[in-house]
Amino acid sequence: MANTPEEKLDALTADEARAELERLGAEIAHHDALYHQQDAPEISDADYDALRRRYEALEALHPGLAPKDGPSARVGAAPSEKFAKVRHRAPMLSLGNAFSDGDVSEFVGRIRRFLNLKDDEPVAITAEPKIDGLSLSLRYEDGALVQAATRGDGTEGENVTTNARTIHDIPQVLKGEFPPVFEVRGEVYMSHADFEALNARQEAAGQKIFANPRNAAAGSLRQLDPAITAARPLRFFAYSWGEVSSLPADTQMGVVRAFADWGFQVNPLMERCDGVEDLLAHYRAIEAQRATLGYDIDGVVYKVDRLDWQARLGFVSRAPRWAIAHKFPAERATTILNAIDIQVGRTGSLTPVARLEPVTVGGVVVSNATLHNEDYIRGFGGDGLPIRGGTAEAPVDLRVGDTVTVQRAGDVIPQIVAVDISKRPPAAKPYQFPSTCPECGSHAVREDGEAVRRCTGGLICPAQAVERLKHFVSRGAFDIEGLGAKQVEAFWDKGWVREPADIFTLKARFGSQGSEIQRLSSTEGWGSKSAENLFAAIDERRVIPLDRLIYGLGIRHVGETSARLLARRYGDWENFEASMTAAADREGEAWATLLDIDGVGEILAGAVVEFFAESQNRTLLNNLLRQLEVQHMEAALSDSAVSGKTVVFTGTLEKMTRAEAKARAEALGAKVSGSVSKKTDIVVAGPGAGSKLKKAEELGVAVMTEDEWLALVSG
Repeated sequence: MANTPEEKLDALTADEARAELERLGAEIAHHDALYHQQDAPEISDADYDALRRRYEALEALHPGLAPKDGPSARVGAAPSEKFAKVRHRAPMLSLGNAFSDGDVSEFVGRIRRFLNLKDDEPVAITAEPKIDGLSLSLRYEDGALVQAATRGDGTEGENVTTNARTIHDIPQVLKGEFPPVFEVRGEVYMSHADFEALNARQEAAGQKIFANPRNAAAGSLRQLDPAITAARPLRFFAYSWGEVSSLPADTQMGVVRAFADWGFQVNPLMERCDGVEDLLAHYRAIEAQRATLGYDIDGVVYKVDRLDWQARLGFVSRAPRWAIAHKFPAERATTILNAIDIQVGRTGSLTPVARLEPVTVGGVVVSNATLHNEDYIRGFGGDGLPIRGGTAEAPVDLRVGDTVTVQRAGDVIPQIVAVDISKRPPAAKPYQFPSTCPECGSHAVREDGEAVRRCTGGLICPAQAVERLKHFVSRGAFDIEGLGAKQVEAFWDKGWVREPADIFTLKARFGSQGSEIQRLSSTEGWGSKSAENLFAAIDERRVIPLDRLIYGLGIRHVGETSARLLARRYGDWENFEASMTAAADREGEAWATLLDIDGVGEILAGAVVEFFAESQNRTLLNNLLRQLEVQHMEAALSDSAVSGKTVVFTGTLEKMTRAEAKARAEALGAKVSGSVSKKTDIVVAGPGAGSKLKKAEELGVAVMTEDEWLALVSG
């Protein structure tokens, strides 16, 4: 059923509410399994929290309809079958969440009301960073580590004792005085520096690249081979406990200090606060340091300090009454701007890129951000108006060393949205945008009316040539498996590939000097099997659809969609090439026909005919076409049921790949988009659909299953 906004939940009938609870419960369970069992979340923490808030709000309105084993009663997910199970003697519970200052005030107010405290009686509460890692329980008997277990579903976890023993921060034997039995609990995590180094090693070895430190830490701890875990740079913060024979102190702060005495790492930012104002002040202090901590946190955890009060407060559902997690705003983080680099694109554009102190934003580690152009660095947007809170007279520019706020939304490239001028280093100087190309030294010119400065070096500029080759092999173009950006750079450096045709003659040129497989496999990073696979992948692309060829040429302003428009209009390469040549004078029937294509304007049309008018491009094309067989492109149907409609695919498609679905929709005259808006006509949602489905339902966009979509387009 449709996902009704929270403010309208009370309008649902009992049957509608039951169905919605069932749907939400299934979706939450799906994401719990991905996060806790597979270390491969599909949605951001913010989207997950929104699902839970909706479920809990509906559950509060219809308490009798929610199943007893629903999300409110569950913690995490069932342990993996790969490991032996451990039954927790004291459950490993989750925490409730606070998202605003008001939520924190209400948390403290609930504590006062529950304990019936006088207005002037102080309530001491500890505040510490919420580490974004994997929860772990360590059981010590007579001071010796005997068992380590993951949280699992809160009741039963995975036995990872052998792996945990390889983590340096986890003592094998406790120091000093300690109770006979004590379960220390905390978080396994990975620092930003260690994460970057690990991914570099993984990439060099051709192995899995981790999305963020949390996934890397979880995947490393849950290895069947302890040697792999031992080789991973895991760390551990202790902050809580499970079953104990006795406690070393009567306060939360006191017990954590005992952990440090026993040999554990505890977080130095943990503080004891008095009242709401102190809590919020420390929350903001931690948030301000987030960029420089060197590890990921996603909020601040508050806990009542007195343990006797914790015992009186007890638990509700899956969380304690005496603790709460105050989450940071989603999809934003504060970090340091370490440098501004200039990248030269395949069209000669000089694009500034921010090099940031690594920070996790929306579940992804961000170390770079787009700076768009020189105006953006100076503090002005594309419309010429001030950005980042500045004025025309006093714009807020970006300088190396600045403390900045980074924002990431969905798959959008991260961008800097704010600068903390109060933390600007005294020696920071305004950035001087280069007037020459950093790659070839040619003049970099900014034409009237353009925001971008471009290198005038053309084909003599190595950056443009290399970037054009990277584009040629990219996913939407020739998509040659095993030949990515790094391989293109390596082949260029060796002089093996200088133009697209060289890719298809590589095997023959190697073969003339000996075995092509042996020659490539003797190159660093290649083996005989990978070399053989590369040559096979290149041969597979000798037959190429017309639209992929057009897109792969890297003509300015021609994207995947416009390449398909051109391919469908002209059908085959011979017709397309002849028509573009005939349109070179920008008048007459050929030019009019080109402009008559819906979605092709004068700028795009001009770029295409200019490309064909350049003799050097003709030479490159002729060399390439001798190696290829270009497939004919069928014209799009204009009378189909989805012609002219905008379609979005989300979730998992079970009867066709995403590429197949997109190609078929476009062949029927539909436009396929990657985001949902008011202009979207249809959203096709498979299992696991998340934020796009939610937005479609909020906007009232038609939503259908994969089967319903197939029935529509097959009719």
